[in-house]
Amino acid sequence: MSYWIKVNYDHREYVIDLDRLSTFTHGPNGKITFWLPDSTIPILVSRQNDPDGYQRVVNYIQKLSARSPNGFWITFNYERHDYILDLNKISSFCHYPNQRLTFWLPDSSMPIIISEQKYPDIYHKIIDYIEQKTGYILT
Repeated sequence: MSYWIKVNYDHREYVIDLDRLSTFTHGPNGKITFWLPDSTIPILVSRQNDPDGYQRVVNYIQKLSARSPNGFWITFNYERHDYILDLNKISSFCHYPNQRLTFWLPDSSMPIIISEQKYPDIYHKIIDYIEQKTGYILT
């Protein structure tokens, strides 16, 4: 199924299938960022630069869990941004002995580093996901 929208960004119009996206971020400035599929190009939408596109993205995010039964969407706060991420689209995780977990956002080169001490809830949720999906136990 596809969920196509049109957004205006950087003096260009983009037509994007939101069902192909894997990550959304929402910062303290109110902007929503996502990366175009199969590229590292970030798109930022806000109420000011594209009110209609912004509202369509917000509506999509609110319906994610209902529309994506095959996804494993999680929401967490990291470095003052709220992230909405489909763990099924993460292709690698790196676990350190000091209870730190790193993964890279799909379609972006940005690493996310989660420590058990700083982010215990999301750390354990991801560790459980890895065990459930791969059978590997990270200690």
